[in-house]
Amino acid sequence: MKASDIRDMLLLAALWGASFLLMRISAPAFGPALLVELRVLLAALFLLPFVLRRGLLKQAQRKAIPLLVVGIFNSALPFVLFSWALLVLSTGFTAIINATAPLFGALIGAALYQQALTRAKISGMLTGLFGVTCLISSKGDLNLTSTILTLAAALGAAVCYGFAANYSSQQLKETPALVQAFGSQLAAAIILLIPALLWLPTELPNMADWLAVITLGIACTGIAYLLYFRLINNIGATGAISVTFLIPAFAMAWGWLFIDEPVSLMMTGSCLIILTGTALTTGLIKGKKSQPCNT
Repeated sequence: MKASDIRDMLLLAALWGASFLLMRISAPAFGPALLVELRVLLAALFLLPFVLRRGLLKQAQRKAIPLLVVGIFNSALPFVLFSWALLVLSTGFTAIINATAPLFGALIGAALYQQALTRAKISGMLTGLFGVTCLISSKGDLNLTSTILTLAAALGAAVCYGFAANYSSQQLKETPALVQAFGSQLAAAIILLIPALLWLPTELPNMADWLAVITLGIACTGIAYLLYFRLINNIGATGAISVTFLIPAFAMAWGWLFIDEPVSLMMTGSCLIILTGTALTTGLIKGKKSQPCNT
């Protein structure tokens, strides 16, 4: 993996780590459907001038169907599921669940697209998931009986990401990252328009909530998806989706900085394990052999 890919991955993890904090702040005020509608619409409007300037609108039109599928499974559905889950779950814990996406991405890639699972990738995923397990064990205040539906929703969002990463890697391989980012966000905005209008908030959100949504739309979605689709093109679906191993570390850091969430030694150690798993999965750290494993 090139240095530029490592830079993009770290920046993307920082932006998506912040997105969980911003959704946690704004979801109660807007509701999941309207929040996500505003997020993806702002992202599409932010990206539109760049698409027009480069004359890429026709490419987006030619790829309308694949972009619609990616818009559903990589934005509309997982964003709503996570926003709903964040009404109950904490920022850090939701980001931890999101870190299971690379596992689903690799499994879906192997099942549907005949992608090889090397020993190094499997070791990396298992190492990352072990780190996630350690993080979950540090959350002693989690009440599983009262949050089972929100946990299922967050896990479902991770499955969506796993499918979308593989689908876009196969169907949009030669499509510029800018077209993928713009087209998928526009498709998500169209899909969510009616649900957003049906579930409007009863009270007007305050300025802090609006600032959170604007940041979500422009930085954590528009800019972030440019980075994400560029990573898919450069290092493949499994490598790109492995960014989710890094997100919990950034989510905890933003929580500590902005809302004084405590960061324990156990949480810090777990994040180091997750970083190691990410490095193995993406090939930054090479295993002894990268032979495919029969499944």
